[in-house]
Amino acid sequence: MRIFLLAFVTVFLAELGDKTQLAALCLSARERRFWPVFLGAALALVLASALGVAAGRLLGEALPVRWIRLLSGAIFLILGVLILWGKV
Repeated sequence: MRIFLLAFVTVFLAELGDKTQLAALCLSARERRFWPVFLGAALALVLASALGVAAGRLLGEALPVRWIRLLSGAIFLILGVLILWGKV
């Protein structure tokens, strides 16, 4: 139960104000339909999370956690710079 709550709180807080949430907000405002937008966004988040968890499990079996953290941090920084430069 501890890991479930940790995952829930971490993802919930990370997604607040995220561009995905803003995209769902804009789509819902434009289409004026709650359930199709909610269900589509929820399913997309579930599938994206499933991919992340599966990749984490595979990488966790193949690499030390320290390397995974460093690699994740480097990718995060690179994407941040690319977004700032307007390349992504």
